[in-house]
Amino acid sequence: MAVPPSYSDLGKAAKDIFSKGYGEYYFSPRSKLLTEFNTSGSSNTDTGKASGNLETKYKMKELGLSVNQKWNTDNTLATEVTVEDQLAQGLKVALDTSFVPNTGKKSGKLKTGYKRDYVNLGCDVDFEGPIIHATAVLGYEGWLAGYQMAFDTAKSKLAQNNFALGYRAGDFQLHTNVNDGTEFGGSIYQKVNDELETAVTLAWTAGSNNTRFGIAAKYKLDKDASLSAKVNNASLIGVGYTQSLRPGRLLSNPLFSSTQILNLESHNHIWLIKNLG
Repeated sequence: MAVPPSYSDLGKAAKDIFSKGYGEYYFSPRSKLLTEFNTSGSSNTDTGKASGNLETKYKMKELGLSVNQKWNTDNTLATEVTVEDQLAQGLKVALDTSFVPNTGKKSGKLKTGYKRDYVNLGCDVDFEGPIIHATAVLGYEGWLAGYQMAFDTAKSKLAQNNFALGYRAGDFQLHTNVNDGTEFGGSIYQKVNDELETAVTLAWTAGSNNTRFGIAAKYKLDKDASLSAKVNNASLIGVGYTQSLRPGRLLSNPLFSSTQILNLESHNHIWLIKNLG
């Protein structure tokens, strides 16, 4: 088995089916000369809030050094300096800082990661706490086991204690997790064919009868366009359409999302929504 995914990427295939392409208009042009230049913007259809960011990346491959700077519409400037595969093969060390000019607020993190066959380790120190975040994922013959923790040094106690198990085999992925011993969750991802991907999620809380589940699918209309749909046990329905305008430029359009079961009519190629409640 190659390098396993990081802890945050466990179950990512199913998460993406449920999260990408819904609830916002998104546009992301890119250019790449000596320095990579990215801009992106989005508008949330539920809140009406628009946001955007400007990002520049500069890499010195011979030194394993990269500098990433990002500025967003919340007037936050973030800078990350990364050195990779220099101190040891598979070792990544990064200093991530952010600054808000309006308030003068500053924050910083020291991030480390180590990747080799069968193992993916990470340890971050948040200077604001300081809080230590650590993750470990082991993989063997498709099986994955992960652990995530956060230790608050000021209070000398665990702030987070999570476990995860998973299995990946070709076009099938299974993921389960337990967060702080009280939150349980799981997901199943299946790539049915080259056009259709499906996912199912399930979650519940210890001591509660409230079980949450959802079903989602993504259908590739052609090489540049895809249609996504999802529904959960709370009668939340969402449909999204994503169009690739050209390489590096994506336009994501939420057709609708609703808090109640909907009756849909097609009229002049526009989805109309009728509330049955």
